[in-house]
Amino acid sequence: MSGHSKWSTIKRKKGANDARRGKIFTKIIKEIIIAAKDGGGDPETNSRLRLAIQNAKGANMPKDNIDRAIKKAVGADATTYIETSFEGYAPGGVAIFAECLTDNNNRTVASIRSAFNKHGGKLGTNGSLSSLFERKGIFTMKKKGFSQDDIELELIDAGAQDFEDYDDTLTVTCAKEDFGNVNRKLNELGIETEEAGLKRVPNTTKALDIESAKKVLRFIETLEDDDDIQNVYHNLEITDELANELG
Repeated sequence: MSGHSKWSTIKRKKGANDARRGKIFTKIIKEIIIAAKDGGGDPETNSRLRLAIQNAKGANMPKDNIDRAIKKAVGADATTYIETSFEGYAPGGVAIFAECLTDNNNRTVASIRSAFNKHGGKLGTNGSLSSLFERKGIFTMKKKGFSQDDIELELIDAGAQDFEDYDDTLTVTCAKEDFGNVNRKLNELGIETEEAGLKRVPNTTKALDIESAKKVLRFIETLEDDDDIQNVYHNLEITDELANELG
């Protein structure tokens, strides 16, 4: 699990400017739309929508943006998005898993293939990386108004397996099956998450020298800048030295 808090902190700092924030909002809005279209516009009865709204608030998205996205989703002219994924390797043998929401699969395939070719990566077939990643519940939050010692036992009772503390960020990990329990316990404790969801966690990580790692991260950043890509997972080891270079 090592590196999630470091990676979350780095991404949060990179997302502080307006251009990055706009892309983050675009991805969250798409998740709200697909959640509301599939399960209805009431977050009380639609757990996926409720989580998407929770993440929107964690990203400081204005309430008007959230409401407009829900109304758009339940309207007659709602955009239809396809959920798809791509797997492959970056230079240095770093595994890459990209999850997409797209309204034009041909465009997405062409864009991802171009990014892999440009950065010296190699696309694989779906399922080729299934043994390298495991789906787990990941909760990222700022350490504000609580200490890890105060909440650890209660979260462990709810199913939390791992805690990672870095800078001003705490990351809590649990089994996929315990995601709902941990999320409810955080709500009961009055702790707001910046992001929560089922993520792909690498079973092993790949260490590279600093310059090689930076090249891989530029590739990952290119993928994350693509509006069709919701999440990019990788197994690059985020060492303290690398985090300091990027921070």
